[in-house]
Amino acid sequence: MDNYRRAVEAALEKLLPPPPKGDPAAVVAEAMRYSLLAGGKRVRPVLTLAFCQLCGGSWRDAMPLACAVEMVHTYSLIHDDLPCMDDDDLRRGRPTCHKVYGEAMALLAGDGLLTLAFDTALCFYDPARGAGAARTLARLAGYRGMVGGQCVDLSTQGKAADLSLLQTMDQGKTVALIEAACRMGCMAASADREALSAASRYAQGVGMAFQIRDDLLDVLGDAHKLGKNTGMDAARDKTNYVSLLGLEAAQQQVDAYTQQAVEALEAFEGDSRFLREFALSLAGREA
Repeated sequence: MDNYRRAVEAALEKLLPPPPKGDPAAVVAEAMRYSLLAGGKRVRPVLTLAFCQLCGGSWRDAMPLACAVEMVHTYSLIHDDLPCMDDDDLRRGRPTCHKVYGEAMALLAGDGLLTLAFDTALCFYDPARGAGAARTLARLAGYRGMVGGQCVDLSTQGKAADLSLLQTMDQGKTVALIEAACRMGCMAASADREALSAASRYAQGVGMAFQIRDDLLDVLGDAHKLGKNTGMDAARDKTNYVSLLGLEAAQQQVDAYTQQAVEALEAFEGDSRFLREFALSLAGREA
């Protein structure tokens, strides 16, 4: 995990270096770097690298795709934190992008990262596979994926939501981009359809477990460890898995989805121990 994460951090720094003196776009570049290089768990790029390795490829070859998915994730966080969305002032342990650079520049920083993501993905050494991976990322990050999930999220704030609607929201908002990460790793290694299908099942399990655990941490977590404010769902009168199911049943859902992810790995012939332990660690994370 640490090796993957360090490699991702180095690659992101190289892909988005400090702007040169006198650059008219320096402020937006600085805002992009502020959010992209703020650390975090790097769940999505790590999954891309790990699935490439699992499918017989070299994880280093998948780095452009891993960085692309992290850029899309970071853009989504910048926009999610804006006053017109969730209006958060803390992200990854420090002030959100718009608190430092203003709303307009934060909006542009998100736009810049989104477009840089596809520039980066299309630098994959095999143009055909790079284009296919970029298309996967576009589809799962778009209005039928992550953006659509965020739309559902906005429409439910201040309103009661049932479990089915909550799952629909999280399939888009959280799971879709994790699925893109896993599938892109497989595509980097020219994996077959069976592997891609198994990667999607793994992503479904890990993504849902990750989101429900996030809801639990919003109630039980330590804001200092998490690097973001807690109790925000309750403050916004927003339905989540804890408010619908209770703490114990919500954790049971985390465990069930994690087991789904672990079982999906049985379809692969390679060494899947890392991805198994990765799924288990996310299920019990404290930050």
